[in-house]
Amino acid sequence: MKFRVIATILIACLLWLSSWLMTPSAIALTPIKLFDVDYQDCPPELAEGNVTSGGSSLPASCYIVTGKAKNTSGKTVYDADVFGRILDANNEPVLQNRSRVGSITEVPPGVSDFELRITVPANQPTPLKLKQFKASGFTSKVTPIF
Repeated sequence: MKFRVIATILIACLLWLSSWLMTPSAIALTPIKLFDVDYQDCPPELAEGNVTSGGSSLPASCYIVTGKAKNTSGKTVYDADVFGRILDANNEPVLQNRSRVGSITEVPPGVSDFELRITVPANQPTPLKLKQFKASGFTSKVTPIF
């Protein structure tokens, strides 16, 4: 009985270790530095009819977040998730309970421009404050396995 428990634990540990060691490189996240982050109002064609998500339809404001992305990996990074804190003029969070604000499809090596669209409740007072922006993505395209 004791041998069976030890053997089961040993096999489980070996399986975990082998799966960890044989993880494809695409799973390793590549950090991207974001800087010169700012925002502007969306053009009218993007902003028209905006409502916040959730159970009710509330008026919303549309903004384009812009900045520079620095990719030092030497490879193109794909599907980079962008994280940051966005506060209103009263230092209240604009995007409740989340720090992911969007994604960048491709970030080539070196410094490049990026932009992403955000929608926030219209009653949030401006100017917005953009803090602690960063991104991370993959050096190869990620395809679902299911």
